[in-house]
Amino acid sequence: MLTSKKIRAAIIGASGYSGAELLRLLSTRDDVEITRVVAGTSAGKKVAELYPVFAGTVDLQYEEFRAEKSENADIAFVALPSGESMKVVPGLLASVGRVIDLGGDFRLLSPELYTQYYKHEHVAQHLLSEAVYGLPELNSQAIADAKLIANPGCYPTSVILALLPALKSGLIKTEHIVVNSLSGVSGAGRSASVELSFTEVNENIKAYKIGNHQHIPEIQTVLEKASGSTISLSFVPHLVPITRGIYTTIHASLDAAVTEAEIRHLYEAFYREAPFVRIRKEIPQIKDVARTNFCDIGMTLLTPTKQIVLTSVIDNLVKGAAGQAVQNMNIMFGLKQTKGLL
Repeated sequence: MLTSKKIRAAIIGASGYSGAELLRLLSTRDDVEITRVVAGTSAGKKVAELYPVFAGTVDLQYEEFRAEKSENADIAFVALPSGESMKVVPGLLASVGRVIDLGGDFRLLSPELYTQYYKHEHVAQHLLSEAVYGLPELNSQAIADAKLIANPGCYPTSVILALLPALKSGLIKTEHIVVNSLSGVSGAGRSASVELSFTEVNENIKAYKIGNHQHIPEIQTVLEKASGSTISLSFVPHLVPITRGIYTTIHASLDAAVTEAEIRHLYEAFYREAPFVRIRKEIPQIKDVARTNFCDIGMTLLTPTKQIVLTSVIDNLVKGAAGQAVQNMNIMFGLKQTKGLL
């Protein structure tokens, strides 16, 4: 629904990287007023104390969380760790009415699956069926009417966007799909830890959470629902010594005799109405999407083996988090998806 007044937005968890990215994207918009920024451990500090880049442009102070204090907001963004969002979202829905959760608490329909992968009991199970999966390229109509958006994970965004056209068209076989994703360090959040320190990360690459990463069921369930097929997929994430960005490489077997040009045409047609997906003739690279809301997808046909290699790149803090959340907000308020994101 279009609004003639400013959209009043509250950011819960505003001191983390995704929260700061939301501030960056929203603070320059003349149609948005940021009413509150909440951050428990930084409550009482000015935003510019934590992030000097906002000095002179954002004159806000971090507050402690109280759901009733968000009543003067039209929408609340929740950028809290998994297990924390579900504690505050019910109260926010009652006081605000529209909530976009950037965490993982409402992405899975099954509370058992959530507990298995996120290692928490779900305390707001009654909202799981109400949450709309916020991938605009897949669910834009449902997003427009939603009260609660489950913003997709960064890894799933890069994987799902790359695979959707191929799976929905029957281009590739649904078994033995191999996914490798490389992420910058900001994907782990702002909390300090030895394994994420400069000395440990610099000049190093390592795989982690092989077979039990929390994004595996998200990728699997979304792709199976969208394609209507059971999918056999392996996913291995890697940490690489860059600040931001995700690079995903996917190997799949073709289920049809096609040329690379035909595959590219299929992808271009599929994403014709998707302003933030770009199909590239060359192999995409992270620097082409850094600090943008774009997802660039490339493809290479391996003719002798009848396989295809798909590559996709996103900025994990923008299209993988805050930018996608703003894109969802735009849809919810009847605005162009691109507003404030180009």
